[in-house]
Amino acid sequence: MSEALRIGVAGLGTVGAGVLKILAAQGDRLTAVCGRSVEVVAVSARDRNRDRGVDLSSMRWEDDPMALAAASDIDLVVELIGGSEGIAKDLTEAALKSGKHVVTANKAMVAHHGVALAKLAEASGVALNYEAAVAGGIPIVKAMREGLAANEIASIHAILNGTCNYILTEMEETGRDFADVLKDAQDLGYAEADPSFDVGGIDAAHKLAILATLAFGTELDFDTVHIEGIETISATDIHFAAEFGYKIRLLAIAEKIGDGLVQRVHPALVPVGTPLAAVSGVYNAVAVDGDRIGHAVLEGRGAGEGPTASAVLSDLIDIARGLVVSPFMLPVDRLKAKAPSAMAQHKSAYYLRLRAVDRAGSMAAITKALAEASVSIERIVQRGPKGDKKGGGSDASGRLPVVFVTHECDEATMVRAMDLLKAHEDVAGEPLMIRIEDGELR
Repeated sequence: MSEALRIGVAGLGTVGAGVLKILAAQGDRLTAVCGRSVEVVAVSARDRNRDRGVDLSSMRWEDDPMALAAASDIDLVVELIGGSEGIAKDLTEAALKSGKHVVTANKAMVAHHGVALAKLAEASGVALNYEAAVAGGIPIVKAMREGLAANEIASIHAILNGTCNYILTEMEETGRDFADVLKDAQDLGYAEADPSFDVGGIDAAHKLAILATLAFGTELDFDTVHIEGIETISATDIHFAAEFGYKIRLLAIAEKIGDGLVQRVHPALVPVGTPLAAVSGVYNAVAVDGDRIGHAVLEGRGAGEGPTASAVLSDLIDIARGLVVSPFMLPVDRLKAKAPSAMAQHKSAYYLRLRAVDRAGSMAAITKALAEASVSIERIVQRGPKGDKKGGGSDASGRLPVVFVTHECDEATMVRAMDLLKAHEDVAGEPLMIRIEDGELR
């Protein structure tokens, strides 16, 4: 049997402690699977005295995580500190430069610095593995990098944030509004005290940027991801979506349009009966369209101690077996340059919700403005959603929402239309637009 794979773990939060628990509980099995043992030589975290539910007595404690990168008795560093900059990035760079493999769950760091880190890994002939950075326990990175490598990928449609999916599912099932359900999510530990990265779509955007690089062979380009969160979604929208045959989900989508690439994260109306509409609670799912496999969907828990630690261990097992591959499937020097954003060319139907000023002719003026903006209306509803017992979504003045469902148009046209509506004298307050994702999901 080969010599042990000696690892150092930086960060002993929920995931780090979970990794140590699996190694302690399943060490013999993992040795058999890997053909060599996996031994934790040293660990590092902020609080030496915190009870993590795992015995650390056999492991060297390092107050400075950078010591793990310099240690001669460590072959692999597991980075579970988090954050795109600072000590997490410094540790990863130092470990790769010193010829150590790195396994990380840090989606922000990979999304912002993945190409530079991959260059360091390739130069040193070591692995940079990040399965746990995207969709928790779903093995989507391996699926894209290995199982689907023979496919030309047309598109990815995914639910990549469990916090948002939990909130939207609870709003759907209980009829409560966003703020109320968010508080419950925080109390249950599904949302952070500052939930902005989750509910604002940034967490999902980090993950999407990584998947887009794997799918399309382009350099990471987080800066061109179009990002919208779920903060403006109301119980009224959830009700109307159900009435129209849809559910609202925060989707992360990457697809080619001509020579460009669209990367977008935003709430969307998803047809009931499709796989992504059925994903509920804290679950994640990734739907991939490939030229050989057609439509494939992977679903599972997107976060938490067990699923994320499982993904970390899967990366460790690959390295213990001697499997070292280019982090983004293609060597860095073969990745294509960043494709121009094609977001303005994206086409879909749209759901619009607004409130009309209470005066004669206001609805006619709004409809005329949309027509002049080249937006064709399929449906107009001015009433509370059916089954809504909370006043039909009316505001303090008793005004009911007006909901438009448009025919398909391009994004640039809808952006101009929304600008007109926001400035229109007959529109009270801020109008809301949600894209309708239909054909690709069926």
